[in-house]
Amino acid sequence: MSETDSILVQIVEGALLAAGRPLTVVQLGELFEEHERPAPAAIREALAAAAERCADRGYELREVASGFRYQVRQSLAPWVARLWQERPQKYSRALLETLSLIAYRQPITRGEIEEIRGVAVSSNIIRTLHEREWIRVVGHRDVPGRPAMYATTRQFLDYFNLKNLDQLPALAEIRDLETLNAELGFNDPLEAAANDAGLTDTPAATENEPAADAAGSDELPPDPDQIH
Repeated sequence: MSETDSILVQIVEGALLAAGRPLTVVQLGELFEEHERPAPAAIREALAAAAERCADRGYELREVASGFRYQVRQSLAPWVARLWQERPQKYSRALLETLSLIAYRQPITRGEIEEIRGVAVSSNIIRTLHEREWIRVVGHRDVPGRPAMYATTRQFLDYFNLKNLDQLPALAEIRDLETLNAELGFNDPLEAAANDAGLTDTPAATENEPAADAAGSDELPPDPDQIH
């Protein structure tokens, strides 16, 4: 490797460490003046070299939907997580099933989710997924009431170390929710206290008993910066 190439790798490494967020090849290129800017292919070669330097380290260089980032290897999570006193968030079966349906059937409405699951979707579930920035409203179904249609975001892909939706485990390979939990990194037991947080199922509305929340009650405006 030439001296110029070595410096480029160091610049890439330094930028990724300082940024605190994923950076794309284009964003890395914008760090240089136009007359000195390396070609995208050269930046990708520098990224590959930086990734090789992570071998046998406790961290890795990973490409996700928003770009490239350094992260602790997932196999070390049980030890590294002890740096934080707070217990990691655990999610109910109802929330995970709702998120899974949005990921695999997007765009999908709240009513369609309820029809598939056979139970009403708690507003707290939709609110939690919005607060995590894992879902967004991408439009409204052209039917009476114009219910919101939900889809996943770049933050969802980044959190689960995915570059795109094609990397989701194939539905044919998933036999149960526990399999999906493992695929997406939810290896901890589901939170038994989810009932208290309002993140569990409520009975689906009957013809004579409407659901407690309107289907569009949790809508947020679409975020154009998160479109992928």
